[in-house]
Amino acid sequence: MRIVAFVLAVLTGLIVLVGYFIPALAPVESLLLNWAIILTGMAALVGVLNLILVHGTKITQREKGTVYSAILLVCLFATLVFGIALGPDHPAMLSLVNAIIVPVEASLMALLAVTLLYASIRLLRRRANLMSILFIATALLMLAGTATLPFGEIGLLNNFLRPWIQHVLALGGARGILIGVALGTLTTGLRVLSGVDRPYGGK
Repeated sequence: MRIVAFVLAVLTGLIVLVGYFIPALAPVESLLLNWAIILTGMAALVGVLNLILVHGTKITQREKGTVYSAILLVCLFATLVFGIALGPDHPAMLSLVNAIIVPVEASLMALLAVTLLYASIRLLRRRANLMSILFIATALLMLAGTATLPFGEIGLLNNFLRPWIQHVLALGGARGILIGVALGTLTTGLRVLSGVDRPYGGK
């Protein structure tokens, strides 16, 4: 079975890869990609069912955090019912997304920013080198520049420093991360195609 899984994985990956360059293989490539989309959707459905099962078990056994599990399941089923009944493009569903999901995501990002700043301060206390000082100074400068405080309206900060940091330093770092992710993905794909890594083997 492992040999069969290995042959199928390598053959499928090669067909999808070569299909981008040979138009004759485009229908087969499209078919394989559609199968992958269906399998991904089924995996998401299994994940949701597992989430319901886990939190339902916590509620029935009255474990710690039962209230949060109940709130999660109620919100999950309510969103599912409203989404099926109204559709994803209905104004009520869009209002639900804009009123709940977007503020929650913004709050999580704000919490992440504060957590990173706190971690950088702790790092500075343990290891006070040039890179730590530069990181925390940049973080404080960006927070001061984006905050709605009086010192956030300083002309030098808004007109020169913050745009330069955003469009030069931050953009360069983001592009470096994206290039690293792309190279890592390419390397992983080549290792799977060559049989060095076999994530489908159960190990």
